Amino acid sequence: MDERIKNSIDLMVVMVVGELSEDLKQDEDEVLVNFIHSSTGKLLYDQKSKLWWCGPSDIAEMYKKELLGAN
Repeated sequence: MDERIKNSIDLMVVMVVGELSEDLKQDEDEVLVNFIHSSTGKLLYDQKSKLWWCGPSDIAEMYKKELLGAN
């Protein structure tokens, strides 16, 4: 993976996790681990998906929908 794209994705993860932490009222470290292991987190790191082109709020919403589907 191109280093610039990986850095962009890493930055996006930080923004998404910050937003999710506030929304879900959970610790950022816990949210980070759960997000990275989620389908949404894995898809974000799949360069072909271009999910990283979306904004952090869109990605956070996608993750929250994933959580609802898991329950």
